[in-house]
Amino acid sequence: MELYSGHINRLIEELAALPGIGSKSAQRLAFHLINMPQDRVNRLANTIMEAKANVRYCSQCFTLTDNEVCPICANQKRNHNLIMVVENTRDMTAYEKTGKYEGVYHVLHGAISPMLGIGPNDIKLKELMLRLKEDVEEVIIATNSSLEGETTAMYISKLIKPTGVKVTRIASGVPVGGDLEYIDEVTLLRALEGRVEL
Repeated sequence: MELYSGHINRLIEELAALPGIGSKSAQRLAFHLINMPQDRVNRLANTIMEAKANVRYCSQCFTLTDNEVCPICANQKRNHNLIMVVENTRDMTAYEKTGKYEGVYHVLHGAISPMLGIGPNDIKLKELMLRLKEDVEEVIIATNSSLEGETTAMYISKLIKPTGVKVTRIASGVPVGGDLEYIDEVTLLRALEGRVEL
């Protein structure tokens, strides 16, 4: 037996399909949205549509941005000879919150996972190798400490070593199986400072 009408059910289903939103949260959000004033609903809907239409990859690091080049890559005070490789934009944001990293990033948008059918060509590895043709001194691999993250780190290390660019890996302190976006800034900073050469 359905408790709600078709429109409410469809809204709940769409919200529940979002990552991290269960059925109870989806119901709460649906009723909140329905009870919001029309102008706020319109503003939210327009903001979602505008973000979808205007957000793209940074032409240098491949994070999400609404400009050709993201603010970090555009900042000339950053050390452009030091590149930290992360799996996604959320991981980059986690490192930025430490306030201590002064280099730039490269966002892979995933990790190698043969079980999920994700290979090296499915993430931004070719783009990383193109960046190494510039004056890069060190690549810090800051993928997650999961099986996929470790596999990706080893693959990147084997690709970069022949180029002569120094390759390091963030140190322990980041728990195995932990996602960087959920780890506190102090732990991330210790992992960054304790990185080891691969």
